[in-house]
Amino acid sequence: MIAATILYNLRRKNKIGAKHTPFDTLRRGFPKHLGRDVGDVAKGLIKKGWLISKPTSYGLEVSLDKDKIVEIEAFIFEVMNFRF
Repeated sequence: MIAATILYNLRRKNKIGAKHTPFDTLRRGFPKHLGRDVGDVAKGLIKKGWLISKPTSYGLEVSLDKDKIVEIEAFIFEVMNFRF
C-alpha cells in the first residue's frame, strides 16, 4: 500500500521523466513512525525501475519512469482501484 501511495502521489503531481521531486518529500502524508519504511519502499521502487533517481548537489531527486507509466498506472489501479 505504501508503494501504491508513493506512485499515486507522484503520478497525480505529474512528476514523470524530467520533472523531479526531492526524495525527502516522498515521506509527506505518511505517519512519522512509517518514515523509514517509506524510504525503504521508495528505494525498492528505484531498484525495480519505476522511479528514476537523479543525484544532485543538494540531495537525491526522483521521478516516475515515463517508459513504464502504463505498468505503474496498472499497479495503482490494482492496489487502490483508482484509474487516471
